Amino acid sequence: MPALWSAAAPAAAQSPAPTILLIESYHAGFEWDAGYKAALQARLEPAYRVVSVELDTKRLPPARHAAMADSAWASYLKLKPALVIVGDDAALSLLAARLGATATPVVYLGINNNPRAYFDPAKVRNITGVLERPLVKRNVAQLRKILPAARRVLFLFDTSMTSTVLLSEVFQGRARQTIEGLEVDIKLIADWPLWQAEVLAARSKGYDAIYLGTYQAVREETAFPRTAMAMLRWTSEHAQVPVFGLWDFFVGPDLAVGGLVLDGREQGMAAADIALRILSGAAPSSIYPVTAQRGRFVFSHAQLLRHNIVLPPEIAAQSTLVD
Repeated sequence: MPALWSAAAPAAAQSPAPTILLIESYHAGFEWDAGYKAALQARLEPAYRVVSVELDTKRLPPARHAAMADSAWASYLKLKPALVIVGDDAALSLLAARLGATATPVVYLGINNNPRAYFDPAKVRNITGVLERPLVKRNVAQLRKILPAARRVLFLFDTSMTSTVLLSEVFQGRARQTIEGLEVDIKLIADWPLWQAEVLAARSKGYDAIYLGTYQAVREETAFPRTAMAMLRWTSEHAQVPVFGLWDFFVGPDLAVGGLVLDGREQGMAAADIALRILSGAAPSSIYPVTAQRGRFVFSHAQLLRHNIVLPPEIAAQSTLVD
């Protein structure tokens, strides 16, 4: 069953803090979850008690996901929270129908798909939240400035729900296209040996850079290849072309070079703002979904040196170096 965790100490018996249930698609050790959870705690506690359940859908096989959602629903029934926060597409897709049939306000975050894929806003009036839109096209546009000679780019994703949604929503379902004058190929890979083969062959296939999307669900003969971070390190070490990322935790001296990245903290802050408005009396149906996608430039100094990349002055002036 999902791990159940409370981040706040019990309030005084005479005035217990109202409970907010956070349903995570993934797990506490995943950097994205850690980022948005920290932001939620900073904004909502101690006035509210945040209790988390983890569906762990990146590590568990799809056959287990429905049972994890059932356990999360049991936690909802037991806790009777004042509000529910749902993190990412997997959790919303699994629980929107049940949550939408209640009177409990629900705030989602990290949603890449059109929310209408999960519920009908005309009929479900208690759900709103924060959309996530990885800055794919803006990253490609900036890559033209960072690597002026680049002509071809490979985007690598796992086969998780997030990846399939991004292929559909961001890339319009087309695995090859031209963006900002660059030829872009998008590949969704389930198997670790196939992932390794794509990384090792990138240069010989004519790619000038690799962009990493979600990769944590890649498996090796139905098992995980060591850890997700070890997989990222392997990819960086063995790639013969620069590896860029779409999220901040991809970047490091032995990880990705960098990019125009999103981070979970921004999603968490935006979701907390909506939650507080609702808890202060606003109807969820009166709050239109927002998109938290400012993005920021984050780079690794070591990786820039490794690939002999000099950032253009206008990008360097806006960038944070992690080492």
